[in-house]
Amino acid sequence: MKKLHLYTVDVFAESRFAGNQLAVVRNASSLSDDEMQKIAKEMNYSETSFIPSDRKARGGFDVRIFTPNEEVPFAGHPTLGTAFVIQREIIAKPVKRVALNLKIGQVQVSFSYKGKIPDILWMRQNPPTFGKTNLPRQAISQVLSIEEDHVDSRFPVEEVSTGLPHIIVPLKSLAAVKRVRVNKEKYFEYIQDKTAKAILIFCAETYNKANQINARQFADYYGIPEDPATGSGNGCLAAYLVKHRYFGSEQIDNIRIEQGYEIRRPSLLLLKATATGETIDVQVGGRAVMVTKGIFT
Repeated sequence: MKKLHLYTVDVFAESRFAGNQLAVVRNASSLSDDEMQKIAKEMNYSETSFIPSDRKARGGFDVRIFTPNEEVPFAGHPTLGTAFVIQREIIAKPVKRVALNLKIGQVQVSFSYKGKIPDILWMRQNPPTFGKTNLPRQAISQVLSIEEDHVDSRFPVEEVSTGLPHIIVPLKSLAAVKRVRVNKEKYFEYIQDKTAKAILIFCAETYNKANQINARQFADYYGIPEDPATGSGNGCLAAYLVKHRYFGSEQIDNIRIEQGYEIRRPSLLLLKATATGETIDVQVGGRAVMVTKGIFT
């Protein structure tokens, strides 16, 4: 039996011990679904990913992603972080892109480099779909423990998905973002009739003046009270921004999103999106840093 290799990676991180932590288990074909779930719960990161084999299948590498509570079809930072591990540890040479076979389908991750080390990783997400829109501000403000007036009425509260659905909530200010405290009882009541179970809030005021948006994400349904960086949620946000011309245009390019400041894991995500007719193309990018690697026992 091949040894299980375990890697920990910081994703959407400018340096080690920032961004969103990810555990990646390699040579995982010997593990049952229950064993994968137990490992994900033991790691207790927002997600843990599993690479069953070093061999390609259908032009890409099979990957499975688990939260502490359940397997999910797609998540952003595990997609980037796992592609980073595949390039560094399995392919072991610079390549332009790596394809990951996920539950939602194949996702392409492309690389830019500084020397032989990956610099920015980009993933093109699935075309976005939009669910319930103009969700009442009063209900979501009660979930978030803020005043209804803190929600920016110029834009809707809306369900968006590029693989993992999110409820996107525009707020007026950084002060409003800081005040958010999820009322768990009202949260679970609120999501009962919603396709989306995760909530992403954002505003155009930031801690770092180099950035354009501050965001926070909450997903107690998946066992994640607050995530320091979420590629899936920000992919949904990118689609939302161009659909509603938040910046006055149907195109955004290298928009810098800060997340995780409130939980002391500062993260930086990059967004590109273009609306062409009814089609929206979404890409989410960021850096990854190897933290540890070893044999899983």
